[in-house]
Amino acid sequence: MKNILILSPYPEGVAAGQRLKYEQYYSDWEKNGYLLRKSSFFDMGTWNILWNKGNLLKKIFGTFLGYLRRLRDLSKLKDCDIVYIFMWATPIGFPFYEWIIHKSGKKIIYDFDDAVFASPDYFSIMNIIKGDYKSKYLIKNAHQIILSSPFNLSYCKNKNLLGSVKYIPCSLDLKRFTQKTEPFKKVPTLGWTGTFSSKPYLDSIKPMLYELKKHIEYKIIFITNFDYELPGLDLEVIRWSEKNEVLDLHRIDIGLYPLTKSPWSLGKGGLKTLQYMAAGIPTISTDFGTVQDFITNQKNGFLVNTQEDWINAVLKITSDSALRKNMISSARQTVEEGYSVSSNKIKYLDIFKNLSKI
Repeated sequence: MKNILILSPYPEGVAAGQRLKYEQYYSDWEKNGYLLRKSSFFDMGTWNILWNKGNLLKKIFGTFLGYLRRLRDLSKLKDCDIVYIFMWATPIGFPFYEWIIHKSGKKIIYDFDDAVFASPDYFSIMNIIKGDYKSKYLIKNAHQIILSSPFNLSYCKNKNLLGSVKYIPCSLDLKRFTQKTEPFKKVPTLGWTGTFSSKPYLDSIKPMLYELKKHIEYKIIFITNFDYELPGLDLEVIRWSEKNEVLDLHRIDIGLYPLTKSPWSLGKGGLKTLQYMAAGIPTISTDFGTVQDFITNQKNGFLVNTQEDWINAVLKITSDSALRKNMISSARQTVEEGYSVSSNKIKYLDIFKNLSKI
């Protein structure tokens, strides 16, 4: 099997879930003889407005164009051996399109993050419209499922009929995600990076951020695709860009990764935390989900539960330079050994080879 049709929601190189999962392996796949045909549902014009308020007619038109694009993609099925679907092939309604791909006899790889079969932690009318029919159909009928979180393994193994299920963590190119060289600042900068769908997690630590102000002076940087306000606190919101992604991370002294303890959160791979760890940023995370697999409390990061835990972790990091140094070194080693591109690339090639035997 040498021809792979890759169906992604968003254009190449813009969405973290795609960039830091499978897209970064494209060159390696091609070096190993695989011909890749890539197609995103949304084009760049729609992506640029998709998460902004307004532009409803443009968004509807962009979705219409996406369906036309997917109809065109059906003509590519005859020339491919594997169809690689990330998250969904089409966003709305029943899995008719996915049924066509399944009936074509092509081997299907279904790759997803989040617990797509659970209720999201944020309300969106689109979540109601989209439903979970497509994801459940693909989980049932894919020949290979790839997960970002080990917590989804048992669910998928019980539901899948045709193939196997494998956990491959989000991975980072450590030639790109270099460690920051700037010294830890006297007035530290706390930072968070994420998209609008993660806003509820950010909201969950707002009281902590105000309480922390009573203990130390600090600044905040949020790297996002939406606006956010914390009246009375020194907050800077930076619009994410791939070009400045690592440089913006390097402005952070302490990385924050809050979660709500929900079934949806169990599907998350802890990518933001891994970015902090790779970039030499001491990390504090909610003690829940996938991060428990790679963070050892107070060795390569902090795992916390209560507001008091959050505050104490920040105070320890700011006051103990030896702890910071050891934590940064240990965190980078963790990423190098199990969460780097070099340590995970063979797992995808093994999947392609195994599918040729089915």
